[in-house]
Amino acid sequence: MKSTLFMVIIGTIMPLHEQLPSLEGSPAYPENRAATVRAGAWIRLPYELFVLYAGLFLFALLCFTWSLIAPVLGLVLPKKTGTPIGQFAIMAGFRFFLAILGFSGIVKLDLKALDALRDEPSLIIAPNHPSMIDVVLIASRLPRIVCIMKASLWDNLLLGGGARLAGYIRNDSVLNMVRFSARATREGGQLLVFPEGTRTVAAPVNEFKAGFGLIAKKAWVPVQTVIIETNSAFLGKGWPLFKKPDFPIYYNIRLGERFEVTGDVHAFVDGLEQYFRQQPEIQHLPMVSNSR
Repeated sequence: MKSTLFMVIIGTIMPLHEQLPSLEGSPAYPENRAATVRAGAWIRLPYELFVLYAGLFLFALLCFTWSLIAPVLGLVLPKKTGTPIGQFAIMAGFRFFLAILGFSGIVKLDLKALDALRDEPSLIIAPNHPSMIDVVLIASRLPRIVCIMKASLWDNLLLGGGARLAGYIRNDSVLNMVRFSARATREGGQLLVFPEGTRTVAAPVNEFKAGFGLIAKKAWVPVQTVIIETNSAFLGKGWPLFKKPDFPIYYNIRLGERFEVTGDVHAFVDGLEQYFRQQPEIQHLPMVSNSR
């Protein structure tokens, strides 16, 4: 009985995602072990729910607070100064948010590969798109990211102020999107574009859109592929925002090959799609349709 109580206490103060110490060797090992596992599961579920919903609240609070401050800075700062500040602030906020999740133990991250791109100018970054959190993962490591985003998000109270200060580009006009994106990369920015256009519905990737290829050709900048691997369909296409996934969730990122757009844009886009389809890490990504 004392051994069981000791193990419950240890299970409470240790990181809850780790396996509790073994009681092997104890005369009552099977009974103690079962009691410990039950106690650990009883504690783990409310802990994971708390971290999940507190994390969502923290993310919303960070975005909303910055969206109140950013428009004021946009009025008083010249664009040449305000845009880098806006981009760096988004990186810092996202990195802080992910650090909290990592400390909680419910999320495991390996994003170090992105650090090799920090000082690279004039680049299109083209990842696969399994989850809504992909933007957060990538922008948390790169201080000069420019994103193409839906016009509804660009106008959103929660996200719009920060996005406008950072020079993010709305997608409701194809001509303006291509023109502003090409300008941003020619000025040394790193343009984050998801070639699928939306989150992946069927692994490994959806059919690619041609818009990013037009931008790359017009700006004469290379396309750096990025491979995002995960073990969870959390926040994938169709995932309810407040639905709890199985924890821990792993996100691993590696850099793929870099391509130049030459010749026909549609042929380039088709070739890049085939390149992604051949990547082993994303052949069997979990999808929402398979997680219900």
